[in-house]
Amino acid sequence: MKFKNTRPVKVGPVQIGGGAPVIVQSMTNTDTRDARATIEQIKELTEAGCEVIRVAVPDREAAGALAAIKAGIAIPLIADIHFDYRLALAALEAGVDGLRINPGNIGGQRKVAEVVAAARERLVPIRIGVNAGSLEKELLSKYGGVTAAAMVESALRHIEMLEGLNYREIKISLKASNIPLMLEAYQKLSAQVEYPMHIGVTEAGTVKGGMIKSAVGIGALLAAGIGDTLRVSLTGHPKHEVYVAWEILKALGLRRRGVELISCPTCGRTQINLIQIAEQVEEKLARVDKPLKVAVMGCAVNGPGEAREADVGIAGGKGVGLIFRKGEIIRQVPEEDLLQELLKEIEKL
Repeated sequence: MKFKNTRPVKVGPVQIGGGAPVIVQSMTNTDTRDARATIEQIKELTEAGCEVIRVAVPDREAAGALAAIKAGIAIPLIADIHFDYRLALAALEAGVDGLRINPGNIGGQRKVAEVVAAARERLVPIRIGVNAGSLEKELLSKYGGVTAAAMVESALRHIEMLEGLNYREIKISLKASNIPLMLEAYQKLSAQVEYPMHIGVTEAGTVKGGMIKSAVGIGALLAAGIGDTLRVSLTGHPKHEVYVAWEILKALGLRRRGVELISCPTCGRTQINLIQIAEQVEEKLARVDKPLKVAVMGCAVNGPGEAREADVGIAGGKGVGLIFRKGEIIRQVPEEDLLQELLKEIEKL
């Protein structure tokens, strides 16, 4: 995969674009006005691998909590602002590292200019967030509904607004719940601008269905070399968003974090309780953040060979199993000891 070399921006100490690794972002679902609860959730997400966090700022009280939240966390903080430019100014005053706004809905050119001036003073980037569900009425009329071309024109209008103020610390997102629409919009805009792209399938659904839609949409864009930061949008605890984001990046070989579990689907040759063992391995290793590849295979016929690149693994036999490392068998153990012996080998690594 060859990624487009986008214009880099800095969100706090984290570089986005310009050849930097694809960054994992999430969004809290706590009440931002409750600083303590929001801080605790951000800490949990940071431990899971979240690298940039966004919080909703619906009113002045929420904006008033941002300074305390910023002081209590270790990753960059982005404020999500709609309709009221004064909330953006308050967020900047509180020390946020980034803004997500729609320049067209925060009060007109003069108010946008005020926000840009404050962002310029603090070197804070602005993400232009275009959403298929909230396009301008004149664009819906012009294009006969929600189309990729309409989304791109909306983004270009907002980009021109900020560029007209001589501000280029910009990120862009073009989110939709319809994957073909989202893909087309990102591809069209990526061909026209150099700004870094924040990618994702918005309103993807529950954890079960949403992770599939997100993997397909985000994975397709990344495979095409588009995407500098991503968020998986799921109805559920945001820790699931972070988990799925990392699994997408690992599946494409773009980032490595935590354990990559390789396990076979089982077949008639399997003579151990492989499903239970694989689930136990996944649970035991959930909090390991070292980049390891672990294989749990059902038989000795293909196990070590198919998982040759795994750091360590097991291959089942009849009531026994083989422990192997990098495709080489190192010992045989009883089935009831397989999990514990595998964990011992992982601990050595």
